[in-house]
Amino acid sequence: MIYYLTQALMPHISALDVFRYNTVRAGGAALTAFLFCLLAGPRLIALLRMLKAGQYIKKDHVADLHALHKGKAGTPTMGGAIMLLSTLLSLLLWSTLTNRLLWVALAVLLMLGAVGFLDDYIKLRRKHNDGLSARAKFAGQIMTGLLLGGYLFLYPITVNASYVRTQDVLDFPKLAKAVAGASNAGDVKPLGRVWNALSPEGRETFSRAAKELFIDGDDRTALLTALNETLTSRDVYAPGVWPLHGLNGEAQTLMAHGTDGIPESKVVRVNRLLLEAVLPQALARSVRNLHTKVGVPGLKDVLIPLGPLYILFVIILIVSISNAVNLTDGLDGLAVGTSIISILAYTAIAYVVSRADWSRYLYLTYVPEASELFVFGATLLGAGLGFLWFNAHPAEVFMGDTGSLALGGAIGTMAVLTKQELLLPIVAGLFVIEALSVVIQVGSFKLTGKRVFRMAPLHHHFELKGWPETKVTMRFWIIALLFALLSLATLKLR
Repeated sequence: MIYYLTQALMPHISALDVFRYNTVRAGGAALTAFLFCLLAGPRLIALLRMLKAGQYIKKDHVADLHALHKGKAGTPTMGGAIMLLSTLLSLLLWSTLTNRLLWVALAVLLMLGAVGFLDDYIKLRRKHNDGLSARAKFAGQIMTGLLLGGYLFLYPITVNASYVRTQDVLDFPKLAKAVAGASNAGDVKPLGRVWNALSPEGRETFSRAAKELFIDGDDRTALLTALNETLTSRDVYAPGVWPLHGLNGEAQTLMAHGTDGIPESKVVRVNRLLLEAVLPQALARSVRNLHTKVGVPGLKDVLIPLGPLYILFVIILIVSISNAVNLTDGLDGLAVGTSIISILAYTAIAYVVSRADWSRYLYLTYVPEASELFVFGATLLGAGLGFLWFNAHPAEVFMGDTGSLALGGAIGTMAVLTKQELLLPIVAGLFVIEALSVVIQVGSFKLTGKRVFRMAPLHHHFELKGWPETKVTMRFWIIALLFALLSLATLKLR
């Protein structure tokens, strides 16, 4: 809303142009979500107390844990609704509502929030710690993952294999000589149109490179920078100039209505395909259908093709991470603090992959539509910090499954939409450890009759060892932060 309002007023107040940048809107969205939580939090907590929406503390087989947690009984739960409401309000104010990836991420957040809300509501109605059955909860998570995976399979993310990178060039001298040799060809020759689209500095770069027998280092970078600048030009293509018989079906489909009728991201793609058609000895054919391929962290251009199995992959990812966050939600501030760290990492990744220059430099899949995911992540960050204000020890409110399932779904969705799916076990490393501790504990008990930990998930094990609750939380936050930093470091390893 603010974005569209400022765009309407910009001809009269030029300073409002700053709201065009997603960095400014992300900051505004984060601050708005935080302030909304601070203002609405006390009122919602009071309402939950009035409705007697308090937490029931289960008497586990470990009596010591019940003794540690019995003081939490009656603390209002379902507080995750504060985060969801503040996130929704802030996004409506600050985001560009035409971005479909934003709506996809928001839909998953609200769907899993609804599953968690139903679970919390049943617990409160029964005045018991058991809500939805495990089968029903899994069904809701699986359905959410199925809808996300199915949508992305049918309507793939706009990934970009269009800008020319170093590894895409088969022969730099041939590329330089071919383009520079068309300097006098005019607009009637394909490469002549490319030459005319170059900036004066770009023409000088190509002319100089065409005289070299070997091109390396900074010269290659300068050459590709100049060439990639021409790919955004709508003047490169002209009917009757380019040999249509050399173009593949994708290019012909994109150009069915001419370059004037398609967005810039597709113009770049068209121009790349045109160059490939006339320079087969200099440029490699670009990869298509990246939406069903999963990149391997630390390795550039290593993609695992999944095809229709990508839908199953997304289901497993969403179910796993949402359950892992749910399992971690056992101490004041633990789950929301750890989630904030993971969301911060994926927010940074969303910013990187939404920029052609940074993604190209780091050999990441360029996802131009991810620009609003940066705003989405920043909004969740602000909402999470606002909720943490009340959830810090001693907690005034618990997020419940309403918040934990929604946050887990948001983290998983950002991993999928930024095309960094396999980075998730590192970004959310602490959640993985917590979930594995439960798997190990259950497996060991069923196979040997013995328990590996005093209690699972792992945070309860350290509580029973005598660590104060705040120490467990802070140390787990530190571990989560280290995992997040490690995940960002892997981006450069490519």
